[in-house]
Amino acid sequence: MAKNIKVTKESKTGRNQRFEKPNGKEISRQEFVKEIEQGKHEGDYHNRKINKVKTPVSNPDGKNRNNLG
Repeated sequence: MAKNIKVTKESKTGRNQRFEKPNGKEISRQEFVKEIEQGKHEGDYHNRKINKVKTPVSNPDGKNRNNLG
């Protein structure tokens, strides 16, 4: 599966809050976290706890162009 999720909204502190899926559907950070936990984005994204908050992040692959941001 290709990395193809785009960030559409960030908080004032820079935390990614809303995301757009390839089909155009927008989802919240919490929804994206849940999808990752369900294995729907295996190999492309994982969750990391940042300041005690689960946050979706791109798996490293050496390519800056496909990182969340």
